[in-house]
Amino acid sequence: MNSSKVAIKNSREKYPLRLNMYDRPPAQDVTLEEFETWAIDRLKVLSEIESSFVRNRTHDELKTVTTDQCRKYLPVDSNNAELQTREPQRKKDHVSHFILRLAFCRSEELRRRFVKAETTLFRVRYENSAPADREKFIEAHNVGGDTVDVQKDPALLKQLQKVAASAAHATLEKSYYKVPWTQVPDLVATRRVYLKGGFAYVPLSLQPNIIYQKFQQNLERALEQTAKALPRLDEDDRLVPILEHLSKGFVAGVSGEYRAGEGIDGEVTADMVDEIARKHFPMCMRSLHETLRADRHLKHAGRLQFTLFLKAMGVSVEEAIVFWRKGYGQSMTDDKFNKEYKYNIRHSYGLEGKRADYPAMNCQRIITQNGPGPGETHGCPFCHHSIDNLTSSLTSVYRITAQADLMEIQRAVKDGFYHVACTRVFEITHAERGVKKGEGLGAGESVAHPNKYVARSRELEKAAGMPSGAGDAMMVDEA
Repeated sequence: MNSSKVAIKNSREKYPLRLNMYDRPPAQDVTLEEFETWAIDRLKVLSEIESSFVRNRTHDELKTVTTDQCRKYLPVDSNNAELQTREPQRKKDHVSHFILRLAFCRSEELRRRFVKAETTLFRVRYENSAPADREKFIEAHNVGGDTVDVQKDPALLKQLQKVAASAAHATLEKSYYKVPWTQVPDLVATRRVYLKGGFAYVPLSLQPNIIYQKFQQNLERALEQTAKALPRLDEDDRLVPILEHLSKGFVAGVSGEYRAGEGIDGEVTADMVDEIARKHFPMCMRSLHETLRADRHLKHAGRLQFTLFLKAMGVSVEEAIVFWRKGYGQSMTDDKFNKEYKYNIRHSYGLEGKRADYPAMNCQRIITQNGPGPGETHGCPFCHHSIDNLTSSLTSVYRITAQADLMEIQRAVKDGFYHVACTRVFEITHAERGVKKGEGLGAGESVAHPNKYVARSRELEKAAGMPSGAGDAMMVDEA
């Protein structure tokens, strides 16, 4: 055992390494709140990684987005950081990985997506790590391959020179590592290594590929073992609902709640809603608003979705009552409105019934729970509308006419990445305010909550110093 391994073994730290192979399950106790919160934070990072794949971001762009997301939700500092800072970070990272293993081991498709995202996260962290942190990790886990002294084997040296010469701009490197060829199938497929006797000779510059492949193979095996053990959890009615909730995270981006009025300056009155809808609403809420204006009515599920959205946007219960009363028009009497609708509005605000403070629906809930039936307009247009109707709305309401943009949105919808499609709409409709492709709501973050869409849109308008009504060019005026 070398000195580095001895130092790690004798260390009193639970997490002496910044990088983790996740080969040992956590033994610490965690609360149920930590169990769910930590897993959601990690899922936010993995979801943005998968969104990067869907959006064909370059590796540098993916790396930037992932690094930003990790800084917000899952930081893992180097050993230069204080112990009291890095130990809780590494515990959260360790535990959250194993929680998501439980959530994503349930099917072959979920396992494949989880492995791809986790391997990418590991790669980004490895590339961002200091050389000293990398060396300690390689030595501790023995994942770098066996060093080969090529100068002592002229025949081998000659073959390596041929491989180097066949690769564009490649030269013979000073160090090579010998590993079973099955550990680097990607390098074998691209003929970037020399094969002999079932072993691949990997140059120093490609050593990280050995490590990434080892991480991926270990995780694939671990997920299969976890899937076999999962039935033992079926009796725990505390964990199973959480795991089922987490496994839906890739469907609609990551679930996330929203603080009422976040990003909004001052109260939003009933008279302000129409203009905000025209300029800032995402497609789901725009559809509900237009239906209410056209039909003077929304069915129960639509009213609930829209009321909670308005509540989180900063509309007080008094203003919400004014808005809905005006929305139903003169065809409804005040008596009928007060008896059949006013109570439900107050109930949504936690002022009636059990007085619960109901949060606005995030994208995951809108997509996965109680889809719209005949005559209903709630839900997510990207998920629940036909491609033809969706495209019609994109062109007529949001004025997205470029064929390349429409095809990109349609492709994301057909592949089931509805949050990616919505995010692309946000980018296109806010391009004049400086939002570039790939930026999303900021730092590459995808849309995961309708209220966050509105808040970010209004923030951009405020930053641009646009006067009231100046943003009407983004949308077509209400009929």
